[in-house]
Amino acid sequence: MGSTYGKIFNISTFGESHGKAIGVVIDGCPANVEFDEAFIQEQLDRRKPGQSRITTQRKEADGFQVLSGVFEGKTTGTPIALVIFNEDQRSKDYSHIADSFRPSHADYTYFEKYGNRDYRGGGRSSARETAARVAAGAIAQQILKSLGVEINAYVSQVGKLALEKSYKELDLSKTYSNAARCPDDEIAQQMFDYIDETRKKGDSIGGVIKCVAKGVPAGWGEPVFDKLHAELGKAMLSINAVKGFDYGSGFEGTSLYGSQHNDEFYTDDNGQVRTKTNHAGGILGGISSGEDIYFRVAFKPTATIMIDQDSVDKEGNAITVSGKGRHDPCVLPRAVPIVEAMTALVLVDFYLRRKVEA
Repeated sequence: MGSTYGKIFNISTFGESHGKAIGVVIDGCPANVEFDEAFIQEQLDRRKPGQSRITTQRKEADGFQVLSGVFEGKTTGTPIALVIFNEDQRSKDYSHIADSFRPSHADYTYFEKYGNRDYRGGGRSSARETAARVAAGAIAQQILKSLGVEINAYVSQVGKLALEKSYKELDLSKTYSNAARCPDDEIAQQMFDYIDETRKKGDSIGGVIKCVAKGVPAGWGEPVFDKLHAELGKAMLSINAVKGFDYGSGFEGTSLYGSQHNDEFYTDDNGQVRTKTNHAGGILGGISSGEDIYFRVAFKPTATIMIDQDSVDKEGNAITVSGKGRHDPCVLPRAVPIVEAMTALVLVDFYLRRKVEA
């Protein structure tokens, strides 16, 4: 149950970090969608490990195979199955924690829930699972692109080092031009150096990713429990290491008066209803307003560090856990395409719900 998302555009992911493969089954994708394999691979390449010295050095090509649902370059309307075979498992790197609970990992909670756990790289709780989401999200992005919807995420903060500019001041096409995944060259280099210094210390650091979806028309979303922003929040909080989500003015909006925060309406030259400001983040009453949808996602520091930490084993005995293996000192650079993919999955599902209602 916990591995499925979406009501119409429905995805189910499978596989473990050190198992034979990971993958995704997509049900509900419309027929005759252009299936751009090169674009899907590009998105997977943006998430894959081993891209630079500030990411894990695990070497995975993350090439995918299409098992079903595609014929002559187009979707058939039947379930699409994609699989990514694991190539660079080093399970022996985790034998020392087979009976140990690593601080800030899911070891203890998985053991309590299931009575066992795959300790090799975290098994199902590993961020490797997100490659399957990125593959599915790339298909969703192809549908959205045909509708004029564009999604861009970028790293806006690493530790206390923050990019203060609004997304409107940035050239978001530059995000993937550097290893830090920040569209400001100067700040990107500072972020890279910050993460690299943290890596050399054997420690880790967290930060913030911002995301903006442009071109979403008014009317996507549902009232009450399936609000658009609620689903975006759920999608973001389902990503490994995410600790917070806010949209529009977010927490900063709490310090404003209503007279300052309210977005006044007007009609533009094309007869379209618009708002003079966009503190609402493009969502009113849980439904898209036609303005840019923008939000922030907070990520904690990577839980695995190369510094000894106190913990307990499954018998409750006090132990010392030593970090081993290959891990990201900061998850943010590789999380950018994951945020984009999850945003696309939410939006395409609401688009298809809207079509059913029409």
